[in-house]
Amino acid sequence: MLRQIIFPVLLGIAGCGVLIWLGLWQIDRLAWKEDILANINARLAADPQPFADDVTEADDEYTRVTLSGAPTGQELQVLVSGTAAGTGYRVISRFETEDGSAILLDQGLLPLDGKAAEPLVAPMQVIGTVLWPDDQNSSTPDPDLSENIWFARNVVTMAEALDTRPFMVVATATTPADPRLTPLPITTADIKNDHFEYAVTWFLLAIVWAVMSLFLILRTLRPKDA
Repeated sequence: MLRQIIFPVLLGIAGCGVLIWLGLWQIDRLAWKEDILANINARLAADPQPFADDVTEADDEYTRVTLSGAPTGQELQVLVSGTAAGTGYRVISRFETEDGSAILLDQGLLPLDGKAAEPLVAPMQVIGTVLWPDDQNSSTPDPDLSENIWFARNVVTMAEALDTRPFMVVATATTPADPRLTPLPITTADIKNDHFEYAVTWFLLAIVWAVMSLFLILRTLRPKDA
């Protein structure tokens, strides 16, 4: 009889062990992600610093900055939905700073029916956050260049298209404000952190596996009808 239950017992222990390990791994990932989010929140809560164009992704992403200059009127429009301002086009502009650098400026959301409106081309003060977004994945369509409709932000591609430095400042506010646009400031609410839900899922699966293994063991031990 003992020999008959060796396999289901080993199967139950192995399965539960793997699922519990996956749950614990997600708990570790949760702590790692929360540390990252705390660091980002600290940067977003800091006072904005004067912009310097020697920023690097490793040291300066999510740093708040102030800068002066003017958009040139050249812009890329990224179709987005689910933002705080609704569905529309993120406007990524070529922005020339007072010292002559050209950078990418995410000015905010343009309503779907606003594509024909003229951009504000005027000197402005900007408060924003330095970012290197790459929203593309393998299923992202190529941009429709004839209609100026993009489907993801990609710093490298957009910098080449607008002939700018390969990083972006996401505007929190501009003075004066472009009346077409609603700024979309960066918050950590936009950064996914599903590790707790994944951990709960793995632990629940471990419980289910244990119950199924126990059922299999009891069924194996049940005397067979003559």
